[in-house]
Amino acid sequence: MLAPATIGSIGWLSVRSAHHTTCPADGWLTLGAGNHAIWNDQRIDAQCPAAAPALEQPDGIGANLSQLGGVVRENQDNQPYGAVPGALAESLRCTVAVGPGAAIAAARPFGRVDRYEESLPPDPRTLLSLCVLSMVDLGTITGTGAEREALVAQADATLARVVAARPERSVVMVAGVSDTDNTSRLHVAIAEGPGWRGGWLTSAGTGRDGYVQLVDLAPTVLTSLGRPEPERLFSGHSAFSAPGRPRDPADAVLGVHNADRRAGAQLGIAGTFFTVLAAVQLAVFLLVVPLMIRARRHAGPTGPAAAPRWRGLAVEVLLIAVALAIPAALLADASPWWRTDHPGPVFALLTLALVAAGTAAVRFVPRYPRTLWPMGLVSAVSAAVIGFDLLTGAQLQLNGVAGYSALEGARYSGVGSVGLGIFVAGILGVAGCLAQAVRRPWRPVVVVLIGGFGVVVVGSPYLGADPVGAIAVTAGVCVAAAISTGGWLTFPRFAWAAVAGLAVTIGFAVLDLRRPEHEQGSLGRALTALGDGTAGPAIQRAATSNAHALDSPLTLLALVGVLMLAFCRFSPWGGLNRVFGLHPALRAALAGTAVATLIAGVLGGAAFAVAGAAAAVAVPLAVLTTLRVLEHAADRTRPEGGTDGPGGPGLSMRRIPVRTRRRAPARTDKSDSEGVTVRGG
Repeated sequence: MLAPATIGSIGWLSVRSAHHTTCPADGWLTLGAGNHAIWNDQRIDAQCPAAAPALEQPDGIGANLSQLGGVVRENQDNQPYGAVPGALAESLRCTVAVGPGAAIAAARPFGRVDRYEESLPPDPRTLLSLCVLSMVDLGTITGTGAEREALVAQADATLARVVAARPERSVVMVAGVSDTDNTSRLHVAIAEGPGWRGGWLTSAGTGRDGYVQLVDLAPTVLTSLGRPEPERLFSGHSAFSAPGRPRDPADAVLGVHNADRRAGAQLGIAGTFFTVLAAVQLAVFLLVVPLMIRARRHAGPTGPAAAPRWRGLAVEVLLIAVALAIPAALLADASPWWRTDHPGPVFALLTLALVAAGTAAVRFVPRYPRTLWPMGLVSAVSAAVIGFDLLTGAQLQLNGVAGYSALEGARYSGVGSVGLGIFVAGILGVAGCLAQAVRRPWRPVVVVLIGGFGVVVVGSPYLGADPVGAIAVTAGVCVAAAISTGGWLTFPRFAWAAVAGLAVTIGFAVLDLRRPEHEQGSLGRALTALGDGTAGPAIQRAATSNAHALDSPLTLLALVGVLMLAFCRFSPWGGLNRVFGLHPALRAALAGTAVATLIAGVLGGAAFAVAGAAAAVAVPLAVLTTLRVLEHAADRTRPEGGTDGPGGPGLSMRRIPVRTRRRAPARTDKSDSEGVTVRGG
């Protein structure tokens, strides 16, 4: 007899429940609820307790789970998911449970288990044929070494007995429903039987071949049995089999397909990467402050002398490097660094090498001396990296350090919060630089065309798959277009921007609502919930998610960026006002980026994560542009008879003669020559 993994469909299973750590009781309860549920709110610092429900068997046929009533009330009253434990069993006439974990999943909401056995009988054929659904607890596999191998062998033997005694034309599903400690893992799920011959297990909830969620198992069971799903109780989607799986199960889950190993490596490095990036950016900004003070020199003998040119160039290189850090980290995920013995150092070296290569490419471009060229080029590179990744299936973001992890169970495809922030900063940065290069009446057109392309990429179900993010980007693009010609966001401008944003929102809403309910995105599900009056849990989930996301290192990046922009904007030496006056399209781009990322973060439950990622790219580039503008702030043509003074701008700059209409009389003192400028353009 062939094993289910050999001839069936397999996939990676995310066991996210309502608890931060999904212990066995939480996993089994979530399986039976078809929604994110929690057994209790006990904090897990090390090992998970065993699933040990208080079972009573007064009639010797079924069992009563007296605790379940309180568990149901806890999930209904204190959890934001609206889970009803026992919803799966309540959708069927009869269920069989073998083992304590299976009893938790098979119990009805009032605690009754239809048929229950503590362990599998010697001949389980009759037991497995009593009801349409049988659940068997194969045991919890913990420990290491020989102890773990013994538990694995015991579970394999029990599974072999179940497969041998299964009814004809039945479907067998095997899944690891929980973790055993506070270390999250991806588990393997297998489905074998009619309709499940080879292929990857996939669901509309993940949108990614080979990935399913624990909450997808309950609707998959009902679909296989031809039973309808309970209305508005399941949060998962029925799984299906997608082609493309390697024939050998080992090739499907090991090597380059070992998603659990990659996700684990990502989870251990991501926090450190963003924390270090925030610290490095803060250090670079502190280096910039003295240069800003010296760049904006005062006239007269007491003004500070200009900083050496090499120092300004060195700081510019550092600002470009830190702005390229996250795009470089995304590109580093194209290599299998996570398969090495030391994934952290290998990833760091790859990222640094890519940052160095990108910085050198930007620095030695012939047009680098132009004021806006570094900002436009780095923004284009950032947007191109995210855009290319989305066009190729978001392979870099899935389980990537600068992407999203399948272990967290929030996103499996499309653009993540970090990618969205980078893409928005890049696309609007490019729009601002290009708009500044055209005549004033055409600037809104440039911003709308480039920003509209970004909206389509983010909102397309085949690319970014984030309609809420597309609405946020629309708002940012509208604001940027409205003020790209200069001036304030007046009421007429705001009205036109609001009308345009509303039109795009309605368009995405109509497209999402026209799709089948199980394929709808977050926007369609939110509008459906608003229509039937069940949007309360969704709003509560978003608020809870925002609160949990506040401790992300990306929040620190956002805070560092805001403080630096505040210094550039409000200090006497900042110079950002001068940048905005000379380049109003850049002010529009930064304002649009702020609006888009803040809306996307709040509505998407990511708090300041999107804004932090955008700030990591946009703020260093804005500071670099400010430095360049400040260096020319004192440029002027010296009047005849004037002098620079010891701190004047001509102290360290080469004088360049300017041709005049009439030749000035020869003088011995060249400093009094008419028409001599103090700085080269």
